[in-house]
Formats: sequence, C-alpha cells, structure tokens
Amino acid sequence: MKASDVKKGNVVEHDGTVYQVRDIERSSPSARGGNVTFRFTLYSIPGGRKFDLSLRADDELREMDLVRRAANFSYMDDGAFVFMDAEDYTQYLLSPELVGDNAGYIVEGIEGYYVQVIDEAPVGLQVPSSVILTVVDTAPEMKGSSATKRTKPAKLDTGIEIQVPEYISNDEKVWVNTLTGEFAGRA
Repeated sequence: MKASDVKKGNVVEHDGTVYQVRDIERSSPSARGGNVTFRFTLYSIPGGRKFDLSLRADDELREMDLVRRAANFSYMDDGAFVFMDAEDYTQYLLSPELVGDNAGYIVEGIEGYYVQVIDEAPVGLQVPSSVILTVVDTAPEMKGSSATKRTKPAKLDTGIEIQVPEYISNDEKVWVNTLTGEFAGRA
C-alpha cells in the first residue's frame, strides 16, 4: 500500500519489523513540484519500541493482517504465559519478553485479554483497562489519619507494587488501572 493510504491503527512491515501506526503527520511543500511527505510514528509489535519514519506519498509499505483474539489466561508453563482462545480453544504460549510490563496484570478468571496474532503466531498481548488484584503486603492503617489523603505502598498478589490509600489493608481486593499502574478503587 502507498504511504498516502496508510491510516492510524494500521499494522505495517518496514525493514523486516512489524509496526502499528499511532500517528501520521502530512507535510506539503510550499514549492511547486515538491513531494508531499508523511511522518509516521510507529510502535513495534511486539515490544512497543517507538520508531519515526518519513516517506514520500508514493513510497510503498506492506500492510500486515493483525488479528485480535479474545483469550483467557490458563496457566504458567516454564515461565511462559498460556492463554486459551475464547472461541476455538487454541492455546497461545506467550513468552515473558512478549508480555513485557503487562505480566503484573495477568490473573485467572478475568475477561478482556486479547492475543494479537499475525500469520497464526502470537505477537502481542492487550490487557483489560483495569483488573482486580489482591493486596498481600501493606503497612497497617494509622488511626486518626482518615482526614488526609496519604498513600502507602502495597505489594499485590502478582508481584507488582502500587500506592494505595491508607485505609486499604492486607487481603483486600482492589481495582488497578493497567494504563497508569495506579489504584482505581476497592473491588
């Protein structure tokens, strides 16, 4: 496909790497006969590394078919995360490198995970916008401190640590925003 036909969200290949297009900037030259150029902000799949690319309108990019499959987390297998497709029960084995920072948001029994697949091979994981996790270790509540909005660190059952309000105690379930990694309320 021509660079002028690329839209935000498209998945393209450039120099053997697969990218998702996040932003497009079009610049028209002021001189007659000048070429229109497009500046693309791309993020690699998997990995999410940012890459900026400038192309002329007639330059070619190869479009890739990225399929998002609804899946549920099943179990861990030698450090890899095993997800099962919600429709046809295909199992996807995702390495810790592929999952990346999302590993702390993977728990059983939660819907909303999507495995990103290109040519039948998993290349990424999309997690729900918020998940319920259990507080396993946090300092006890200080009496008389409810008038202030102070926070304290809390370790969660998946191993991540977030800041929670002082009134949260051990074994409580909390909502965690996966985009910001912050406390989003009691569950």
